[in-house]
Amino acid sequence: MLVLGRSQVEALLDMDALIDALASAMADLSAGRASVPDRVAALVPERDGFLAAMPGFLPSAGALMTKLVSLFPHNDGARMPTHQALIVAFDPDTGEPTALLDGTAITAARTGACSALSVRLLAREDATVLAVLGTGVQARSHARAICRVRPIRQIRVAGRDPAKATALAEELSAVLEAEVQAVSSYAEALDGADIAAATTHGVEPVIRRPWLTPGVHITSVGFNPAGREIDDATIAEALVCVESRHAVLSPLFGGSNDLLMPIRDGLITADHVHAELGELVAGSKPGRTAPDQITLYKSVGVAVQDAAATALVVASAREQSIGEEITLR
Repeated sequence: MLVLGRSQVEALLDMDALIDALASAMADLSAGRASVPDRVAALVPERDGFLAAMPGFLPSAGALMTKLVSLFPHNDGARMPTHQALIVAFDPDTGEPTALLDGTAITAARTGACSALSVRLLAREDATVLAVLGTGVQARSHARAICRVRPIRQIRVAGRDPAKATALAEELSAVLEAEVQAVSSYAEALDGADIAAATTHGVEPVIRRPWLTPGVHITSVGFNPAGREIDDATIAEALVCVESRHAVLSPLFGGSNDLLMPIRDGLITADHVHAELGELVAGSKPGRTAPDQITLYKSVGVAVQDAAATALVVASAREQSIGEEITLR
């Protein structure tokens, strides 16, 4: 069995290839060609944490895998990530375990890459200003990934801790061609932004309709069982797209409060979800229809994303003879 650590996974995973692979994976998911059961989780109440299992089979990539992912929101994020994961890959012909790899890096990369896919499908072609809300792992991943699909010239970073926002802006300035600056509030970051990437763990919405510019595309990946990232007015007005209708409208550990709360309150119905990304990829549903339209991609994460990324990493590792082979027998 091949074993790959985090630094190896990071080196092997090509962002452009991942975005393309995710387009195929999302199309397979929407067409019913992939097998992705609901995630299950064991709670750790005293830490507000949980450990979830996410199995998936993506035939087109020859990927059969499961991810074990923990979410412990009280970790400081710098020394100990809030999300940590392991992935085990299996031979889809025999069920034999074939690879064990770090899933933390894959989770970070595939989440940002799928948001970038949504940008490619829904954002205006001339989008140049990106607002990054949050200062953690996903903020970094999103900034890097979105710059691969649109000509971003300016990035504004906002978070609860100004020092972290400043540090992230400096970090991104060193690796991206765009002008990157830290700003003092979410509203300031969003003012005039063409794309907004919400990557927070906040209880109160960081995306509010009065702060948004017409034509903005929003990506939202934050999860907090006690709250949400996006306010009702934005949800009601936006063209809403998701990875999976079933997943986003599922109960705790799968669904999104950003949609479940306004549905519960009678502000929208489940039919307000316009399309899955896979339907946009396949062309069975239209995307943006006007330059001033607000579009929204709400992500909850699905296992086909991990499967697509795992297939890329394992194939590249074997081609380059990277990783350690171990025997479990």
